[in-house]
Amino acid sequence: MKLHKEIILASKSPRRAQLLKEAGFNFIVKTKEVNEDFPDSIPTAEVAKYIAKKKAIAFEDNISNNQVVITADTIVVCDNIIYGKPKDRQDAINTLKILSNKKHQVITGVCLFSLDKEILFDSVSHVHLEALTDTEIKYYVDKFEPYDKAGSYAIQEWIGLCKISKIEGTYSNIVGLPVDLVYKNLIAHFG
Repeated sequence: MKLHKEIILASKSPRRAQLLKEAGFNFIVKTKEVNEDFPDSIPTAEVAKYIAKKKAIAFEDNISNNQVVITADTIVVCDNIIYGKPKDRQDAINTLKILSNKKHQVITGVCLFSLDKEILFDSVSHVHLEALTDTEIKYYVDKFEPYDKAGSYAIQEWIGLCKISKIEGTYSNIVGLPVDLVYKNLIAHFG
């Protein structure tokens, strides 16, 4: 897919890069370290967009007029509590115990940022996770090491195949990039 601007994907996530490639876009990957803290006063549902925008603004002095930066942040929310990337093995196990046999939300905030435009949006998917035994949780954490994944799991791995019974929303959003909305907004605003 050809746009009037060069696309920069500002993400270390190989899953986001794969999704964007499969959508037909040519892009380059550039990353910056950005503090992902957020004020406690921000409503839970707005956190992913807030962090995505923060990541985009970090590129303000490093892009040209013919470039657009795509940033994203994904959070998992259960009972209004945010579950980001686990700190370690025990944190991953604890998170999966909490999510077990519950419905939770996966929210991905996205910012499309150029020197003359900023498009900010998010996508929400609802995930029904079946009950997980302690043995299943430890198996998953030890085999797949989900330390770089919000909510301590990836839908494209064992948990998604064996324990997610239903999703409401898009699969790509749960993977980490709502490709349908990214596509629509890139074409509408930068095409």
